[in-house]
Amino acid sequence: MILPIIAYGDPVLRKVGEEIDQDYPKLNELIENMWETMYHANGVGLAAPQIGLPIRLFLVDASPFAEDEDLPEAERKQLEDFKQVFINAEILEENGDPWAFNEGCLSIPEVREDVQRNEKITIRYMDENFKQYEETYDGLLARVIQHEYDHIEGILFTDKLSSLKKRLLKGKLSNISKGKVNVDYRMRFPELKKAR
Repeated sequence: MILPIIAYGDPVLRKVGEEIDQDYPKLNELIENMWETMYHANGVGLAAPQIGLPIRLFLVDASPFAEDEDLPEAERKQLEDFKQVFINAEILEENGDPWAFNEGCLSIPEVREDVQRNEKITIRYMDENFKQYEETYDGLLARVIQHEYDHIEGILFTDKLSSLKKRLLKGKLSNISKGKVNVDYRMRFPELKKAR
C-alpha cells in the first residue's frame, strides 16, 4: 500500500525515533508498504518518520546511482546491489574528508542543495529479521545512509545548510508545509491538517 509522505513542517520529522523490537505490530507489512511508497515516489531511501512513525527504521535502495557513469566501476557495482532495511541503527563513527553533493528529500520536494557530509561511516543496525550488522560504507552509499539516518534523529538535510541558504529557502519551505507544491506522489501537509 502506498502511504502518504509527510511534508516539511510536521513535528514528526523533528522527533528522535524510538527503538523497536520484533514484536512491533505488522512490521513486515510496514516495511513492504515503505518500499512500495519509496519506489512510487522515485526515492532511494525512506525513513519511518517520513510516513508519520517516530521509530528507528529506514530503508535504502541505492541502485539508481549505479547508472552514473562518472563513478568508479567498483562503486557502481556496490550501489547496484545495495538494498537494505535498517532497524535501530546507530552511526558509530564518521570520518574522511567532508564532501558536497546535491541532495533532495521526498518530504521537502522541489528543494535540492549541496550538503557537506563525511565520506565514510561505520554503522551498527539490524535487518528486518533482527540480525545485527556492523558495516563501514563510503562514497554515495554512505551519504544516502547518513541522510536517512538523520531522519530517525529528527534532522533534515536543510538543517545542514548555511544560515544564508536557510533564509533564502524560508518561503519555499513555508509553501511546502502549506501544500503549495507540485508532486506526483501522495503527501500529507501539516498546515492543511491544522486548517480542518
